[in-house]
Amino acid sequence: MNYKTLLIMSCIVLLGAGCGAESKKGKSMSTVVVGSMAPDFTLPDQNGKNHTLSSYRGHKVALYFYPKDETPGCTKEACSIRDGRKQLEDAGIVVLGVSHDSVASHKKFADKYNLTFTLLSDSKKEVSSKYGAKGFLGLPARYTYLIDENGVIVAIMKDVNVSDHADEIIDMFSKR
Repeated sequence: MNYKTLLIMSCIVLLGAGCGAESKKGKSMSTVVVGSMAPDFTLPDQNGKNHTLSSYRGHKVALYFYPKDETPGCTKEACSIRDGRKQLEDAGIVVLGVSHDSVASHKKFADKYNLTFTLLSDSKKEVSSKYGAKGFLGLPARYTYLIDENGVIVAIMKDVNVSDHADEIIDMFSKR
């Protein structure tokens, strides 16, 4: 086997391992599905303040997982949400962003791009695992879970357009 073939096979294995949310039989291993209760959690935000998901009952919540602060796609996605803030608020939607980055990294990211919504630090990777939001190389997948006022997951968005994510969230909530 030559080096190029070995490299390609290694990439295929890594990509398959990064999916994490499906078993070999193709069935989801995550218990988070549309119609189920959103798993509760408590995580610190970019200012070190703890947020508990259940404290948002009575509000629509867009819980979006993203791979990493300061990367091009994640920055576009965050800025889309920032720019759509008024429309999201008018629709009664609270946005919570989650990645494995530290509180300090989130603070720097939020300050640099004037992000006016909550970024949560899942540094122990427990919440992304609980939600099945596992992506390439163990980073969170770019998934968004729409949670209704009763804490029920009403949609799971796995094909996100980073440039128009705020509009996608509003559209998905309006269709339910």
